[in-house]
Amino acid sequence: MLYRLQCAWRRFWSGRYGFDTLHWLILILLLGMTVVRVFAIPVPLQIILAVCSWLLFFWGVFRALSRNTYRRAAENHVFVRILRGFTGFFVLQRNRIRDRKTHVYRRCPACHAALRLPRIAGSHTVVCPRCQQRFDVHI
Repeated sequence: MLYRLQCAWRRFWSGRYGFDTLHWLILILLLGMTVVRVFAIPVPLQIILAVCSWLLFFWGVFRALSRNTYRRAAENHVFVRILRGFTGFFVLQRNRIRDRKTHVYRRCPACHAALRLPRIAGSHTVVCPRCQQRFDVHI
């Protein structure tokens, strides 16, 4: 009986897109809207949040059950690229703080990539790993 149920569940999800990074963001937004809606006193604000949360819910269910996996993967790829733009800045700042005693961070003048260089006093010639540009750095 349990085996049949597992097989039916697998057949149902076969070919469907399922869960990805964008789906998890939708779930977090739904949770946040629900918490805000519980504490939101004005009725019009509660109604607006309820409508938005239902729309988010149906969008998340639609994405998870969709059989157009190529389109959903493309949506998720765009979202992840945008998210990486925001989180990349904070990761770089965290790394700068963590490495402040042993390394310095400099930008390549050609491609503006952040380079992590060992903290060795003096002038050095650096080759950017992204664009192969050579430039001098004084530490």
